[in-house]
Amino acid sequence: MSTSIDRYLAGPGLSESTRRAYAADLADFSGWLQRSGRTVTDVDVQALAEYTAELGRGSRGLAPSTIARRLAAVRSYMRFTLGAALVPEIALAPRRRRRLPDAPKLADVEAAIAAVGGDEPLSLRNSAILELTYSCGLRSAEVVGLHLADVDFDQEAVHVLGKGGKERVVPLGERAAHAVALYLRDGRPTLARGANDALFLSVRGRSLDTSTLRRLMQNPHRLRHAYATHLIEGGADLRTIQELLGHASLSTTQIYSHVDARRLRRVYDASHPRS
Repeated sequence: MSTSIDRYLAGPGLSESTRRAYAADLADFSGWLQRSGRTVTDVDVQALAEYTAELGRGSRGLAPSTIARRLAAVRSYMRFTLGAALVPEIALAPRRRRRLPDAPKLADVEAAIAAVGGDEPLSLRNSAILELTYSCGLRSAEVVGLHLADVDFDQEAVHVLGKGGKERVVPLGERAAHAVALYLRDGRPTLARGANDALFLSVRGRSLDTSTLRRLMQNPHRLRHAYATHLIEGGADLRTIQELLGHASLSTTQIYSHVDARRLRRVYDASHPRS
């Protein structure tokens, strides 16, 4: 079985991060098959149900999201090995618990940006990164993937290449525009080495990866949550926020309506005489 797993993992359809995760998932599945006296051709709905139950109980007690990913790896591998017609289609993964986004307050956002501030080139770069991430609601990969031509100061807009190669245009806020302009004038020329048109550069003049944002802020995705939450609290509609965030489906954006409902409940409880 290890040979067929190796062939599957070597295929071109997996990203490097998915390949690493699936390798661990399939090693676990292979071990379970051996312990239960089965081969991959013996796997049916009942076998997958037993495997799912083992993943979720006892000392293992994996989170629903981890179980879902593990089953996705197993099914993908089985389709590759046996063909789609022989792979059970019943959904066995437990439902993921809905989690409200953890959005920092505006004061927290401003404190995070102020913490990286300064007059040195890297400080100017870091301030511009966080300002732009929050101002435009960008994913980490979208921020580090920006090029110089993507920031249009005349139109006050940023051209973003999102997931799946989908492009969108988002408004550029005044404070973010100022931070980026300051970085371009006083920071980037010092960092630039040769012809690199990436907007944000490393100390060696190279393009950044997302680890830079994680060093600036433990969870930079919270800035994107803050962007969406503050927009909806300010009265923006979900369709507009969907377009600004680059969500393929409105259902992904709708979680922010629950954030707003939570805020409205606090206001109601604090002010209504019969709350």
